[in-house]
Amino acid sequence: MALPDTAPLLVGLLLLCHAFRAWALVEVNMEDKVEVMAGETAQITCMFTTDEGLGGTTIQWLYVLPNKERKIIYNKEPMHEAAEQNTPFTGRISLNVTGTAAVLVIRDVGVMDNLEFICVIKTLTPEEAEGRTQLQVFKSPTFPTIEAVETGISVNEEEPSKIGSCRVKNGYPKPNITWYRNNMPLRNTPHEVDVKSSITTEWSGLFSVQSELTMKVKKEDKDAEFYCEVVYFVPGATKMTETQRISITVYYPPTEVNIWVESPKGIIKEGDTLELRCENNGNYPSSITTIKHQNSGYSVENNKMVRTNVTRLDGGVYNCTFMETDNFEEILGSTKVSVNYLESAVITPKNSITVMEGEELKASCNALSSLQTSTAWFKNEKLVSKGNSLSVKSATFETAGMYKCVVTVPEMEGMKTSGTLQVNVKGSPQIFGPDVQEVETYETTVNLNCSARGFPAPTIMWSTSDGKNLNALQTETEDGAQSEVTFKITSNVKVFCNASNDFGSKVVEFNIKAILNTILTTITSMPTISTTTRSTTTIASDTVVHTTPTTTTTTSTNTITDDTVIYNTSTTNTTIPSTNITFINDTVIYNTSTTNTTIPSTNITFINDTVTQNTSTNYVNDPVQTPTKSPNIKKESKGFVIAIIIIAILLLAILGSVLYFLYKKGRICGRSGKQDFSKRKSSKDNIVVEMKSDNTEEAILLGVNGEKQQPNDQ
Repeated sequence: MALPDTAPLLVGLLLLCHAFRAWALVEVNMEDKVEVMAGETAQITCMFTTDEGLGGTTIQWLYVLPNKERKIIYNKEPMHEAAEQNTPFTGRISLNVTGTAAVLVIRDVGVMDNLEFICVIKTLTPEEAEGRTQLQVFKSPTFPTIEAVETGISVNEEEPSKIGSCRVKNGYPKPNITWYRNNMPLRNTPHEVDVKSSITTEWSGLFSVQSELTMKVKKEDKDAEFYCEVVYFVPGATKMTETQRISITVYYPPTEVNIWVESPKGIIKEGDTLELRCENNGNYPSSITTIKHQNSGYSVENNKMVRTNVTRLDGGVYNCTFMETDNFEEILGSTKVSVNYLESAVITPKNSITVMEGEELKASCNALSSLQTSTAWFKNEKLVSKGNSLSVKSATFETAGMYKCVVTVPEMEGMKTSGTLQVNVKGSPQIFGPDVQEVETYETTVNLNCSARGFPAPTIMWSTSDGKNLNALQTETEDGAQSEVTFKITSNVKVFCNASNDFGSKVVEFNIKAILNTILTTITSMPTISTTTRSTTTIASDTVVHTTPTTTTTTSTNTITDDTVIYNTSTTNTTIPSTNITFINDTVIYNTSTTNTTIPSTNITFINDTVTQNTSTNYVNDPVQTPTKSPNIKKESKGFVIAIIIIAILLLAILGSVLYFLYKKGRICGRSGKQDFSKRKSSKDNIVVEMKSDNTEEAILLGVNGEKQQPNDQ
């Protein structure tokens, strides 16, 4: 009885042990997910254990479709393994088995591979185990873009207005877009903010997202910056990128209108160009701005008004009106403009004033101005008085003249006016210069000037000491009159200048001394020396040269070139005179040297109507007095003086030539024209000269070599 009761227990125990042994034969472990970027290679590992070892193990890999259907992609049996054909993974997968690890390798992963993969392990017994891993594929989207509306948005719009749109393309999983205003995120708010997004799935399985922002704008939004933030996923992390910032045009009505003077800056004066500007703190496209002068009614429909050459009448209040065309509401602003003025100077008495010499001069100058003024009086560009009044206690002829009154505004550069006053001083004429003037002249024609001042302008008359009246030209000057007379003189004479008017007269005497004859006598006088010479005269081509060679000479030279006469005389210690007269191109040069004489060294020069005399004397007993030209004389032509000198020199040259001719003929000095020259041939290098001096009693003959010869050797 006991045996039948235990048998079922033993059988049950054997079955339980067998079942436990079968469950423990296969075990599989896998990761929940594997993350990989699109285009890379994914590796999914399947860890398993089995009591039978690899020899009796079968490994299968499957993937799960979206409809939960399972598809085998790889099968490995003890005697055979291969990838399934005609699957999305054909050609892209392989299996690596090492020990108890089976790794499925998927190359060139795409977003379509974002699936669940199953690893199945089977043994020879009908036992098996499996594990699951989710393959997650990621793709970074392109850089996001943003666009703002091109038209302005009015704050008066009743419904929210579109601000802009953002777009991001080709991301996986789906990127998220968030709008920001001045770094603050915008959330959907009824009737205020509305963000709408749309998702597009591309043929590649990637996602493109577009987001549009609409909202009611306020005046503060005119300076706001809007942008989008895009958040996307990568293996093991989340990344973010932002778009560029955009601004929108917000139209809002003004609350204030300002009008001001743009130019000129500072004080405005008559004659300036006035420019007014008007602005408001609103930004409304449909509006009208008008600037209007309140006094005259002049207006322009613009935010700028320009008025040229303004006067004081252009001053006053200017209004600027801003009106919206939508509701025709007006806002007004105003400013006051002051145009400063300076009227023309008014001088009292007007134009001119006449006072007696010695009386007091009084005048005043005023100019009406809107600003503080400063007044000054000028004469001949020199300051003579400051203030409105001009006062001179005792007027003189120096007081007379043109006075200028200048009125200026110190605080406004360039703002001034002026007027003139002619002051005349009555009195007896005054003549410039001494009452008696000495005049020396070398000329036969004399020019005299006489200037007188006085009011009324004096009349100037000329007369001579012998009672003759001279005709003269008179011209009026600023303070009187001036007269010039020209007349011929033959001897010393006195000339009188008489200036007279209603209050008296004044006479000036000119004592004129004619010294022309003295100059001619000095120039033509020459030293007289008694000489006996033997010389050579050569005449060729309008040139006569008379030469007497000496050793030590004193030379006097008269030179006439153009209208210039130069007479030079120098004296040295010698007893032998030398004379050289030359005609070259109608020019006469006369040179004389003299020994131990009482004739001084004199140099008288006429150059451009100027007489210059230089005198240096050795052993002087009788110097020649040479007059000096008076600076008050105007010279006339000296042609007749030059002609006399030339004639005198020509006569001397002819005389020298005649004497030389007679000497050669033997007519003078006891010579015979039939002397024998056969002993030696003479030349101009063998000239023998016989000299006679007042200081010696015998004649000495010298050869060309300087040897003394006796008279019987001739």
